[in-house]
Order: sequence, then C-alpha cells, then structure tokens
Amino acid sequence: MKDLKTFEAIYILKNNYIGNLSYVWKNKPYVIPITYYFDEETYSLISYSGEGHKIEAMRTNNFVSMGLAEIESANKWESVLAHGEFEELNGAYAKKVLHKFANGVKKVMFIKEDKYPDLISDFSSKTLSRKPIIYRIKISEITGKVRTY
Repeated sequence: MKDLKTFEAIYILKNNYIGNLSYVWKNKPYVIPITYYFDEETYSLISYSGEGHKIEAMRTNNFVSMGLAEIESANKWESVLAHGEFEELNGAYAKKVLHKFANGVKKVMFIKEDKYPDLISDFSSKTLSRKPIIYRIKISEITGKVRTY
C-alpha cells in the first residue's frame, strides 16, 4: 500500500461522481452517499440536497469530509479522502453552480459509463420540486491510498 500524490487523488475525484459524505449531527458521526462534482476552478466539491438533518448538521458544524474508493479486489484498490468546509450557496450564483454540477456529472458519466443522462433525476435521487440547497465543500486537504498487487 502506498500514499497517492495529490494530483493522483484529484484525478480520482475528477473521474467519479459518487462519494461518501461524513459529518457530525448531535454528537454522532454520519456517513452517507452523495452525488458530487469536483470543480477544479474553485477546488471544491459541488452537490445539492433538500432540507434535512444533513444540511442542518453541516450548517451547525461546517467541517466535513468526503471519501470514495474504487475497489477491484482486496489487493487492488484506490481510496481518496477530502477534508473541507461546507458552504451553502444562494441566488443566481447557486443556480449557475447547480448547472455546472449537472453538466459535470453528465460528462463524468459519459466518459466513465458511456451514459449521458438528460435530467438530474436520471443520476440523483433528489427531486428539484422543492427548493434545493446547493452547496460546496471547499477542500482544505486531500489524501489517498492505493494498493496494487
């Protein structure tokens, strides 16, 4: 097993769109899957959600992590962990970022899976019928490990 260089960890983040968000709610740690897009321009992870305990938790304690792993076998895998701060976005800027998120996820899906969904609902379980909370995680640190035997 060896450490990934930062550029290798970023490459893995850029070429995936599902990760596990970690946050604390009422003194308990939670880990839940989310759909995300890595935005190189702002060095952040973009996502959205409806109101709920996840958003309330991140509003209360904005230090979060997101991890992902690509596992082929017990002896062949890569994992990445990004630490950062939750930032809720609003107004016209939030709409612009949501558009960037949708197009970015579609691009990754096309490259990785040869799929190009038409709508956000084709790759996210959240509906946009209620006002979505658009947010980003401004990355402060990225680490990763790889094992190949």
